[in-house]
Amino acid sequence: MDIKKILFEELLDKVEKPGRYTGKEFNEIVKEENKSAVKIALAFPDLYEIGMSYLGFKILYEIINRRDDAVAERIFSPAVDMERLLRERQLPVFSLETYRPLNSFDIVGFTIQHELCFSNILNLLDLGGIPLKSEERKEEDPLVIAGGPGAFNPEPLYCFIDLFVIGEGEEIIEGIIEVYKKWKEEKGNRADLLEKLARLDGIYIPSHYKVSYFEDGKIKSIIPKKEEFIPIIKKRMISNFDQASYPLFPIVPNINVVHDRITLEVFRGCTRGCRFCQAGMIYRPVREKSVENLIKLADEILAHTGYEEISLSSLSSSDYSEIEKLITLLVDRFKEKGVGISLPSLRIDSFSVGLAQQVQRVRKTGLTFAPEVGTQRLRDVINKNVQEEDLYLSIRAAFKGGWRKIKLYFMVGLPTETDEDVEEIIRLMNKVDRMGREIIGRKININISVSAFVPKSHTPFQWDAQEEREALSKKIRYLKNKLNWRNISFSYPDINRSYLEAVFARGDRRLGEVLERAYYLGCKFDAWREQFNFEAWQKAFAESGLSMEFYANRVRKDDEILPWDHISCGVKKEYLLKEKEKALNGETTPDCRFDSCTSCGACERKDLIIWND
Repeated sequence: MDIKKILFEELLDKVEKPGRYTGKEFNEIVKEENKSAVKIALAFPDLYEIGMSYLGFKILYEIINRRDDAVAERIFSPAVDMERLLRERQLPVFSLETYRPLNSFDIVGFTIQHELCFSNILNLLDLGGIPLKSEERKEEDPLVIAGGPGAFNPEPLYCFIDLFVIGEGEEIIEGIIEVYKKWKEEKGNRADLLEKLARLDGIYIPSHYKVSYFEDGKIKSIIPKKEEFIPIIKKRMISNFDQASYPLFPIVPNINVVHDRITLEVFRGCTRGCRFCQAGMIYRPVREKSVENLIKLADEILAHTGYEEISLSSLSSSDYSEIEKLITLLVDRFKEKGVGISLPSLRIDSFSVGLAQQVQRVRKTGLTFAPEVGTQRLRDVINKNVQEEDLYLSIRAAFKGGWRKIKLYFMVGLPTETDEDVEEIIRLMNKVDRMGREIIGRKININISVSAFVPKSHTPFQWDAQEEREALSKKIRYLKNKLNWRNISFSYPDINRSYLEAVFARGDRRLGEVLERAYYLGCKFDAWREQFNFEAWQKAFAESGLSMEFYANRVRKDDEILPWDHISCGVKKEYLLKEKEKALNGETTPDCRFDSCTSCGACERKDLIIWND
């Protein structure tokens, strides 16, 4: 079957955005056929324009393809129109580089960015001709692995994924290739391969562990099936971030993607300690790249792509220790070429606005701040560690600096939140609007984005329940009605999707049955409002005899075994419990980069280079 011929002659003119499927992009790597090479499909369970914006995908692509004994090709979820054509013609989903069917690879590696992509993983496996369940796969089927932030609670996917990579993929991918290559030469069986891979740090193989439950549905134990299987899987982590691999030849997409620019990751990790933020816990400790290295990377990537914007990426870019020096050098170096510099979001202080004025000497865009909540009491509960006056000073400085457009992020449903906390968001916005009109006049634009709190694993709020759906919906409706002003655009979540996200974020391996049922009921692209089918999910739970409320709306006791207790992100559970207690008391914890060590456990390895002096 000539997939390429059928694609170009019969399918592309029948779908929206054919550039999603053609390949042939600038900097794409197409290798000659080598039967001995380990063939890896990097599979992103969402549309091309989402996956092509993900930096981790690009890093792995270049690391693997630098090797002579391995090849990496990309596969994304086809949109609904293309999937319909593939199923009608009984064609498998294929890679963009060589149009190779998914089931002809040695390894299929999924990136899990969030829980609402789980159904797309099943859809890709099915479209690729790979049995959904690990236990149903034969010796000739690909090894199915998964990694990313969503792997820190892998249990809902336990029966579909052969192994999970816990931690930073660039640190472990070459070890996986070496083990696989040797196993392939020895012609071992699938069980042998999994046992060999289990010896690598950061590898979790669900089939090697047994989970038992109490009658009330809570977990009784999570134990390895053999003594040689370690009880706690610790994440893999890059020690010297300045020497870590980075994509110098990133693929330039054929069509517009979500983040169509150069991404410079200035540092990884965050110690600000927001208690709802999973990324701030699982990516610890903070590790920086040097200014000299970043300038060199920017030079090379620009030369190899022709982009006109560089985005400084991290969880809190303005916290980079040499941010002023870096921005000055980047702007001075590239302004004559018309290359702009951007910071995705800013800390709430005047220092950040000063930075924004620096980076936007070439091109001025909107500013984004995240006050998160409306009262200082709740800001202390979540450990935001900023004062309300800082927000007003920053916004005043922005308006005086000529910005007419700002974006503000808020969250509702956080632990201890009251009606007063929600009401205060309106008061805060009234003051911001009035400030803008006094300084600039009527022509200001405020974009407000409100999300619903989702309790995530490995955070101080992992024991907390998500608020009931009706209560969250009521808060969203109230804010929307009260902030229905001409100069304000208001975006808000589908509460049912946030609810499903919470169910799977806190879920155990019994949810595998629910996920499979939902998939066969037609669930996919759950993160997309127009595709989400909540009624089908409710039916899947009912047929499985499980309760969504049990997972999302139940406060968990401190001593309860959590589904992810055998997965370690480095931050100690004792620290998270201490932070939970401090949240209830309204006590804040300072950032350890600028204060004393908080003993979270992430820096216990003495060989780490945390940041560069």
